[in-house]
Parts: sequence; structure tokens; C-alpha cells
Amino acid sequence: MDLFSIKTIKELLKRQDRKPQKGLGQNFLTSKGVLDDILKAASLKKSDTVLEIGPGIGTLTRELALGAKRVIAVEKDSVMVDILKETAKDLSNIVIIQGDILSLMKLSSRKLNFIKDTGYKVVANLPYYITSPVIRMFLEAENKPELMILMVQKEVSQRICAKPPEMSLLAVSVQVYGKPSIVSYVKKGCFWPQPKVDSAILKIVPHNLKRLSYPQFNEIKFFTVVKAGFKQPRKQLGNNLMQGLKLSRHQVETWLSQVDVQPTQRAETLSVEDWIALAKSLPQT
Repeated sequence: MDLFSIKTIKELLKRQDRKPQKGLGQNFLTSKGVLDDILKAASLKKSDTVLEIGPGIGTLTRELALGAKRVIAVEKDSVMVDILKETAKDLSNIVIIQGDILSLMKLSSRKLNFIKDTGYKVVANLPYYITSPVIRMFLEAENKPELMILMVQKEVSQRICAKPPEMSLLAVSVQVYGKPSIVSYVKKGCFWPQPKVDSAILKIVPHNLKRLSYPQFNEIKFFTVVKAGFKQPRKQLGNNLMQGLKLSRHQVETWLSQVDVQPTQRAETLSVEDWIALAKSLPQT
């Protein structure tokens, strides 16, 4: 069964009396070359456990299963689950779970217990509306994945990988926990139905904060400062921090001078290291 064939995809959906659900981000991959890029980036070993989010009809799922020890495929759509059970029925190392990945993680579902005590990799073709929460959820997890390979919108991948002076709250939030890089760009014509924008394969390698130069990293304090700084990105940093943290101008100017940051800078010009230094030296109020 050729799962890259639009004809095959349509036939599988027709059997379920179903059309692709735009709200669920159901754009099916029709390019073998793109799949090969994903697999290469994932660097699979026969000992790997892979968590795939949104497997759809199983095009990528099958290839992951051939290269890994097991694949945990989490699919929200019950119709896709039925299709996946058919297309993957000959592979015994695929575990299919119906559910919303965000809900399952928040509830510490027993079905996902494997991620608490073993290394694993995350592979996903993410709908835009859950891209940021999924990335943050896994990077902030107590047991982080070894690697994340994600298909996301091109613009989102560029924002995540940005450097000063083009940083954003999203870029800082990801880069403090891991190193993101763009593996390759994917033309919208590589999917059916064709989405409105191009995509990118994004690779994120989580890092161990304790091994970096900021072992006393305080997440709550860090994000309090960062969110205040980016509250109105076009405003000067000093004004944002004064308003967001209820500090006086003198407090802010003294604080910023300690880490060689100017009150007139904008939040987008600061590096992750700048934000960490600011969080560590945050004045007591």
C-alpha cells in the first residue's frame, strides 16, 4: 500500500466516510524525500523508543517502527486511529493511543509512563495551534526527550531559531531549554491537501541546565522577567520591566547596569544568557 499516493489516501478516508479535518491540521505527507529527511534527522537506533504525535494514516509511523525498538503513536482523531490500525497491523512494535497529547501529559497518563524512566525521542507533524505548548511541555518535562524532530510552519521554525536582534518570547522559551536548528524547508506541495504555507523540519536537542554555566537556574523567576520584558516588544526594555515588575526607574537602571544591558534596548536584542543574568540578579521588591 503506497501511503504517499493521494489516490490511496483518498481511498482510506472514503472507507471511513471522512474528509481531511482542517481544524486538526490534517495535511498528509506525499513526499518520500521529506520522510527520508525526517528519518535521517531522527538518527534512529534499534534500541530507541519513539513518541509520535499525530501519526495520521501511518506514513511516517511505519518507517519509524522499522528503525526503532517501538513507536508510541498518539492520535487525537478516532477515525485516524481506525485507519492507523489497518495500515500498521503487520508491525507489532507500534502502540496506538487515542487521545490529546497535551491532556495525556498533564494528567500523567499511565499510557505514557514510559517517558518517566527511559530515554525517548519525539517525532511529530504538529498543527500550528499546538506547536508552542507541545514544545514547551516536553522541554520543561522532568524527563526530557533525547531529541525532538518536528514538522512546523516555516515561519514558526525561523522564529524559534532566531538570534539577537530578532529574538521573541517563543525563541527565548525554547532556546533556554535546548538547541533548535532547521533541518530543511518543506514546500506546501509536499502535502495533500496542500496547506497555505511552507513548512520546515525542526530539530531540537534538549540540554541539561545543570551542566551549563547557569546551574542555579530558577524557572519561575526567569519567565517572570522574560514575560515582563516582552510584554510590549516595541517598547524600551526599561519601561517594560518597570511596569511589568512594579519596579522604580532607579531600581531597573541599577539592575540592568549590573549585567551590561541598556534600559533603552528592546527585548528582542537580548540573548538567552542576558535573560538568565537578569533573572539571577532580579532586585527584591
